[in-house]
Amino acid sequence: MKFVIVFSALFAVAMCASVPQDSAHAEVIRYDNDNIGVEGYHWALETSDGKSFSEEGSLENVGKEDESLVVRGQYSYVGPDGVTYLVNYIADKNGFQPQGAHLPVGPQ
Repeated sequence: MKFVIVFSALFAVAMCASVPQDSAHAEVIRYDNDNIGVEGYHWALETSDGKSFSEEGSLENVGKEDESLVVRGQYSYVGPDGVTYLVNYIADKNGFQPQGAHLPVGPQ
C-alpha cells in the first residue's frame, strides 16, 4: 500500500515537473487534501495554466490476505495544439489503466 501511495505522489510531481516553459509561472488556484487516513485518501489540484489533477484511493478487502489499494483519478492539461486533454485512470491489482480520447486502445 505504501508503494502505491508513494507512486501516486511521485506521479503527481512528475506531471507538474513536465510543464512547458510557458507555464513556468503557473500558480496553484485550488488545492484540496482531505480524508487522508488509514483506509484511503483524496486530493485535488488545479493550476492557473489550465492543468488539473484529482485522485482518491481506498483499501479493498480490508484485513484480508488480499488487501489492496485501489486508486482512481484524472488529470487534464492544455496541449501545445490548444486542445484540452483528459485522462482518467485506475490503478489496482490489474495495474495502471489510463483512458483518454487521445490514447490508443489495445486489442480487445
